[in-house]
Amino acid sequence: MRFPQALVSTLFSIMLLSAPVALAADAATLEIVHAQGTTAVPKNPQRVVILSPATLDIADALGVKVIGVPQTSAHYPAHLAKYNDSAYFNAGTLFEPDYEALSNAKPDLILAGARAIEAYGKLSEIAPTISLDLDPKHFVQSLTERTEQLGTIFDKQEKAREVIAAFNTQIADLRKESTHAGSAMMLMINGGKISAHSPGSRFGFIYDVLGFKPATSFPQTGKHGNAVSPEFIMEANPDWLFVLDRDSAIGRKEGASAQQVLDNPLVRKTNAWKKQQVVYLDSGSLYIAGGIQSYSNLMTQVKQVLDKAKTQP
Repeated sequence: MRFPQALVSTLFSIMLLSAPVALAADAATLEIVHAQGTTAVPKNPQRVVILSPATLDIADALGVKVIGVPQTSAHYPAHLAKYNDSAYFNAGTLFEPDYEALSNAKPDLILAGARAIEAYGKLSEIAPTISLDLDPKHFVQSLTERTEQLGTIFDKQEKAREVIAAFNTQIADLRKESTHAGSAMMLMINGGKISAHSPGSRFGFIYDVLGFKPATSFPQTGKHGNAVSPEFIMEANPDWLFVLDRDSAIGRKEGASAQQVLDNPLVRKTNAWKKQQVVYLDSGSLYIAGGIQSYSNLMTQVKQVLDKAKTQP
């Protein structure tokens, strides 16, 4: 079958626009399509600064070496704890890069985005800068694409394929149990207040990927979820409560912990509380990092609590 030349040209253009990585005219560089445009970056750069913890999480899984990261009171989770060390220069905070330190470091590539997204223009004046942010509405797809992009940039394509394959296998194995485990609510505790995250939101992984049935629904979800009360949780009566403590994640020590906030007579009436199926997640891992290792660790934890539930009378 012969297609009209105009259609062929259109399809070819769409393919180019959708390709996240393409070889540039110079064989030593790559054209990277990212959240803030298309940027030519050096292939396999040696002096790399990563400002986005989610990107750092993925890069670390691939064995990418970096010279600088943000270092603040919101410490990295255990699997990224080595980046708290002085061996990595302090590139600023998660929101405010240290432009002088970055200029002095003379990086080949800056991986920005996330909380430092507004700094993109200034960072681009220092070195080629790309933003490999994740899309919560298409989480696994975007996580896969970002891992592939980093694998191509750093000549670690085989390692990227291994990491992605292991992640997908973990999802498939866990879904055999999680899709039949009952209803759930994903809660975040912040300053003593409770918010709930729904499918398609930043922390919708429990529903969107693992297949837990939402105990309730919301017309829309803000960046920090929908404010809910203990009474609302009681009426939704989830079988599982998955809890993220934002205060703990950002290093805030004052105020009540997530466990203290949820330990009240109304929440105690839920199936989740009665069955001891209130799961306190690794908040620093998910809230501060949130890359492929963070969600792999989340699945390991969920698998453990599901297996434990099966042994309960």
